[in-house]
Amino acid sequence: MNSLKQLGVAEEKPSRFEMSTEHFGRNDMDDRYLLEAARLAFDLALPTEESGEKFLAIPEREILWLRHLYERAVGGFYNVVLSPRGWHVSLGRPLNWLVEQKTVGIDKFLPSMRTDVILEHFETERYIVVDTKFTSIIKPGWHRKETLSSGYLYQIYAYLRSQEENNRNPLATHASGLLLHPSVEETVDETVVIQGHKIRFATVDLAAPAKEIRQRLLEFVA
Repeated sequence: MNSLKQLGVAEEKPSRFEMSTEHFGRNDMDDRYLLEAARLAFDLALPTEESGEKFLAIPEREILWLRHLYERAVGGFYNVVLSPRGWHVSLGRPLNWLVEQKTVGIDKFLPSMRTDVILEHFETERYIVVDTKFTSIIKPGWHRKETLSSGYLYQIYAYLRSQEENNRNPLATHASGLLLHPSVEETVDETVVIQGHKIRFATVDLAAPAKEIRQRLLEFVA
């Protein structure tokens, strides 16, 4: 609070007249978006794409940005909700290949591994690698009508198997994986155990009410 005061942020809520008379110069146009966000918060209004009296700039819809937003939203949810319950939540943690021997130049070519979310609960010995994918969980197959993405399966499999002999974290030996996609026309929740590792393929409906999304995300770690 003291830091905000030093920056000129007052505790008193400005009147609507004061907010409407605020002017922005060429060098502080970015502040306009902060003011608009504050006005929406005071009015308890949520931006939508429906017609109305107020207009805001349309956010970027570049797919990489959306994928990153989805990943951070899932990780942020688990961090806020599970951390007080004794879970350790890691976002974007790099994983090391447990290399035994190598040539001099291999480090320049060996792919790196970085997980989206890792959930650890040491009392119950739970270790869950969450890999978020902003795509449909099912795609057309060559020999069957529908199939899971083999590339995504290989990726989560590598995350789990490559850490089995990690002496720095014995929980990784029995880690489980969660491939989490948004729902696209159907809900999926299937599980398979491969070489001692439980891998779950599931979807969450991002258009559902917040309460249902919260309950769904918590089901995956129950």
